[in-house]
Amino acid sequence: MQRKLILYISTTLDGFIAKPNDDLSFLSIVEQEGEDYGYADFVASIDTVIMGRKTYDWVMTQVPVFPHADKTAFIITRTARPSIGNTHFYTGNLKELVQKLKAEPGKNIYCDGGAAIVNELLKDRLIDEFIISVIPILVGNGTKLFNNELPEQQLTLLSTKQFDKGLVQLHYKYGE
Repeated sequence: MQRKLILYISTTLDGFIAKPNDDLSFLSIVEQEGEDYGYADFVASIDTVIMGRKTYDWVMTQVPVFPHADKTAFIITRTARPSIGNTHFYTGNLKELVQKLKAEPGKNIYCDGGAAIVNELLKDRLIDEFIISVIPILVGNGTKLFNNELPEQQLTLLSTKQFDKGLVQLHYKYGE
């Protein structure tokens, strides 16, 4: 069975993954002790991460150690940098990388953002499944998850989950 590339991400109800200046403070409205919204189970199902360089840089300002250091990670960048353990700074063709990774044996592949990488992957329909957690807030401005230049793409709903703090998690795959 071929590996799948899965987008697992949170967005506001009006479609933003961050407020201006990369502000993710809205995520705190759904924080609840003992609830990870399926994240631990999801991370156990993957062994590879793809992430944009801006997202990586932001994450590294928040934590002392890269949270995916135990996985093979590809940070998509225009500037070559040496690898740090399993974390590789990839300057090549994104489509070729994803096709190569999908053909290799292993667990699924996690697209951990950001929006530029998500939209680039969507142009070539390279994301197989979407797990989108909708946060119950309208922020009005910021970084949009999906840009306006994408081709129309039909999806099939696999599941929905509703949580106590108002978060709704939608799980889609490409339509048949």
